[in-house]
Amino acid sequence: MTAVNRRVFLARTAAITAAAAAGAAALPAAASAWSGRTPKFGDGAYVKPRPEAISDPTELTVAEAAWMIRYGKLKPADIVEAYLARIGRFDGVYRAFNTVLADEARAAAKAAGRKRQTTPLHGIPLAIKDNYWTAGVRTTANSFLFQDFVPPYDATPVAKLRASGAIVLGKTQMGPLATTRATTPDGRVTTVNAWTPGNPATDPGGSSTGTATSVAGRMAASGTGTQTGGSITAPSNAQNLTGLKPTMGRVSLAGIIPLSYTRDHPGPLARDAKDAAIMLTAMAGEDPADPRTQGLPPLPDLIEAATPVVAKGRCRVRRRTRVGVLPGYASTATRQTFLSTLDGITDVSLVDVAFPDQWDLLTGNDFNNVRLPERSEPFLPYLRTDLRGFGVSVTGWLQGALMGGTEFITGQRAKLLLLERVLDQIFEKCDVVVQTSPVPFDILGLPEIGFPIGFTTTGVPVGTILGGAPTRRTASWPS
Repeated sequence: MTAVNRRVFLARTAAITAAAAAGAAALPAAASAWSGRTPKFGDGAYVKPRPEAISDPTELTVAEAAWMIRYGKLKPADIVEAYLARIGRFDGVYRAFNTVLADEARAAAKAAGRKRQTTPLHGIPLAIKDNYWTAGVRTTANSFLFQDFVPPYDATPVAKLRASGAIVLGKTQMGPLATTRATTPDGRVTTVNAWTPGNPATDPGGSSTGTATSVAGRMAASGTGTQTGGSITAPSNAQNLTGLKPTMGRVSLAGIIPLSYTRDHPGPLARDAKDAAIMLTAMAGEDPADPRTQGLPPLPDLIEAATPVVAKGRCRVRRRTRVGVLPGYASTATRQTFLSTLDGITDVSLVDVAFPDQWDLLTGNDFNNVRLPERSEPFLPYLRTDLRGFGVSVTGWLQGALMGGTEFITGQRAKLLLLERVLDQIFEKCDVVVQTSPVPFDILGLPEIGFPIGFTTTGVPVGTILGGAPTRRTASWPS
């Protein structure tokens, strides 16, 4: 990372914190819907399907379905009907959706069938987490507070996906106000891990559980999530998916019910790296309605970055890459095998990196709790009138309301210090780092990608997370 980029990102992080303190973290209010240009996609976004996936549209990745539509071998209406049939058959057990928009999806598919395909998302059915505004469709964040809320327009990422031709298949179950795994607002477990539908005790991931289960259960081609403390990468790791949490500001949060102004990130959960790249390309971009999106460099070609490069039968990376390994990472046989695989790739080198100074102190719960006032401040009118609206997550909101301003400021200063040390003491020694947990890299606004690396002896997926410095192309790895 250049000194200029380092300085700019630190300044951006400080400015975002200041904006939160100035009141920009208020709950979404009626403003205006996004309007803008859709991105261009190269031929790499269209992939000839695997033979075993051709007979069942729900087994196709987004890139494969796009190839089928491009060459007239599949119609959007056929894809939508295949997913609706699977939802009807299995969602009674998975409980991934809280709203299925069958009639709307069929109408959108019919309209897509009359139009020329211009992007790989044309006619592709998606699952949308229920904290993203959807025009005319109830958006609850799975809470009592918003149980009757019907937004007047789409959140910016949803508008961008629709503009690229995607079809909203339904809204997905989530942790109440994005705080836990998916439950009812009063805390009863609903959504299960798609790999163990008969065992609700298996962790399905964080608050984006419904989206993860819908994609892993072949009830949607891909979907959207939000991450404040791990809820894109964690459910992706838990359900054999690829989740991409971009740099803070890469995707607009306008029209998404907030949890933490300085830590919320929207991003995709997908079948593989190529699909995640397609989704993020459609979702990303500056948005006048969200100042956090201003000032980042242009989005690189993620589709190219996610396309494997093979030379003499072996996959290789596009550039020399130093992979940082933090203490304690290689604690399991699966991770050891993963590191060994990385070490065998040409132009990849493993580098042991130490934790930055005062790591335990700066990443401990005391400093992590400084996020709580940000969470509570926009909801103060609700906290003053009826605590029952917060359901199972009321304790966190009360903690935030009771925390003092001096603690909040001290915590924000500590966060900037931690960011500075991570950039100087980790990313000066490596290009990407393998992580044991989404936190604390994600709360610093740094990009992460979660992807599968194996299974447990009982058949439950195991994933890992790669993190990078701001705007680094962590997706530039072989699929």
